[in-house]
Amino acid sequence: MAHLINLLIGIVILILGFPIGNYLAKQTKEELKQGQFWFKLIILASFLGVILSLIFRNDALLFTFAFIAIVTSRSLSKPRIKKNSKRKN
Repeated sequence: MAHLINLLIGIVILILGFPIGNYLAKQTKEELKQGQFWFKLIILASFLGVILSLIFRNDALLFTFAFIAIVTSRSLSKPRIKKNSKRKN
């Protein structure tokens, strides 16, 4: 039962990585343009860490590397432009 609770907490924290990454992308636009190569390198290293932690069955490292990959990849994604729903007459 404790293992299931730990997994659920980890999944909730991973889901929180999406809005955190979006927030960081909005706040640090200039830094993201300059360091795009390094952010991609961090994402690659994180995915390698996820694979290794799956092999070694280490949940803590799995969720840590997955969180880093999610936040960094969301930070690099292009912000969506919301269209104004009001029509001009």
